[in-house]
Amino acid sequence: MQELDFELDRDYVELNQLLKLVGLCDSGGAGKAIVASGAVYVDGEQELRKTCKIHAGQVVQVEDVVIHVNGLD
Repeated sequence: MQELDFELDRDYVELNQLLKLVGLCDSGGAGKAIVASGAVYVDGEQELRKTCKIHAGQVVQVEDVVIHVNGLD
């Protein structure tokens, strides 16, 4: 299992954009397709909303990749 840390520099990031920013896809549109496929979990729950707001402290999982979203201190 691969674990990534993402430093959030604003209040939230949209889920499809997060997938793009950590390098799991090449575009926001590709991120939307990944979310629509049902492969994305946020805090252990399947998430199908492509532009779901992800906040600091949340954990996003896509297959064997876990993304820890951290806020700036």
